[in-house]
Amino acid sequence: MNETEQQAPQKKRATKSGRVVSASMIKSVVVGVDRLVTHPLYKKTIRRTSRFMAHDEKDDCRVGDTVLIGETRPMSKRKRWTVLEVLDRAKS
Repeated sequence: MNETEQQAPQKKRATKSGRVVSASMIKSVVVGVDRLVTHPLYKKTIRRTSRFMAHDEKDDCRVGDTVLIGETRPMSKRKRWTVLEVLDRAKS
């Protein structure tokens, strides 16, 4: 392989950690990811939650679990993330 045939370096895919808020689908979960933002006028810190649909191949996530999700190819209309690992199990 010479210099002109080398492939471009792969981009590092984004990862996020959050809490499973819905697990009622087959092989899919909804993960809520919290972030802190400052209000533009009052300067108070506010918690904002974004919801991401993620593919759960093993189907072992339950509501309340803390999971790590990673960016992937589009799997459906809204599903562009996949569950990489379960970081913490919910207390049952």
